[in-house]
Amino acid sequence: MGHLAGSKSALTPLIDRLNRYPIGLVDSARLREILSLLFDDTESFVGSRFPLHEATLDELVVRTGLSPEHLQPVLERMADKGLVMDMPFAGTTYYLLVPGLIGFMEFTFMRRRTDLPLADLARLMSEYLQENGQAGQAGEFFGSRTSLTRALVYDEHIPVSSRITAYEDARRIIHEADFCAVTLCYCRHKKEHLGETCRKGAPVEEICMVLGEGARFLVRRGFAQERDKASLLETLTYARSLGLTHVTDNVREQPSFICNCCRCCCELMAGVQLGFNEGIAKTSFLAEIDSERCNYCGACLKTCNVKGIGLAPAARQYPKDARFAAVDTAVCLGCGACIPVCEQGAIQLVERVQRPKPPKSRGQLFARILWEKGRLWPFVLDRLKRRWY
Repeated sequence: MGHLAGSKSALTPLIDRLNRYPIGLVDSARLREILSLLFDDTESFVGSRFPLHEATLDELVVRTGLSPEHLQPVLERMADKGLVMDMPFAGTTYYLLVPGLIGFMEFTFMRRRTDLPLADLARLMSEYLQENGQAGQAGEFFGSRTSLTRALVYDEHIPVSSRITAYEDARRIIHEADFCAVTLCYCRHKKEHLGETCRKGAPVEEICMVLGEGARFLVRRGFAQERDKASLLETLTYARSLGLTHVTDNVREQPSFICNCCRCCCELMAGVQLGFNEGIAKTSFLAEIDSERCNYCGACLKTCNVKGIGLAPAARQYPKDARFAAVDTAVCLGCGACIPVCEQGAIQLVERVQRPKPPKSRGQLFARILWEKGRLWPFVLDRLKRRWY
């Protein structure tokens, strides 16, 4: 098939298609190396022909010009690789091209596998996410006004006088999910292939959680393992014992995951550390340190997953035994991970002056990010065409 010849040249239409999502992929030599390892030429062509919404086999036959007998096994292979989501419904299977981030780059490292050169992919992905700063992939992921993800608070440390909304309560999110599973931590698995381990001792296996319809797909395709809600609640407690930060979708209804993130491996935390202070939406709370109680032991500095605690500017000229720490309010996520490690009881959560309110649904979240990036109109047209035809 002539239109499938030449692996890297075949990637341009695929990249163009992926860049119609809220989080696109900034084109670069490293990106093309990554995609050429994940997609063969046929898969790249098929991916480039996907609409922005889910599609049936018959619709994709029309869009690709391939026969059902040829296309069906390609879609099956892509679903097995985490490049396409297959969603059975009422006797029909619908297919959706998975975005790059959050999407198939994470799925690639969400299981142990020998069918891909994971060490090469780990190196390439790490370099790709760090190259070119604001103009690179980090800017594409973290640079919009509306964050794709948000932090969750350790509810046991919320002041008695405060309230926690349902969408900020990790335990309630788990209780309300209709399907639950656990999976590998993509970030720590990738670091493992780079010869690094978590300095907090957080595991690679069964530490991150997926929920709802996306979790069903991941379990069906071997990327996750189904668990009951009690098991996920135990994992949540374990993550807090390690000082990890819970991160979920920046939506109020039906979040699809809860990641338990550390400061040394997690790419979401790294984005904030790189200066994208709004890269993860904050909770309704803020850590506050009592300077009278703080003895500047350094425990909270080492625990904060976004490096948002340091020596108080006012205490820099003080002798060592009189110094105290302070919170950088522009950076602090308000997760509460710093509180359990303070033996002096010097840290508490206080309510922010303005409580953030996430978009209601993923559809609203994606529309808001697309609008901010000037990409909403193609998405609207795609939806209108689907209604008309």
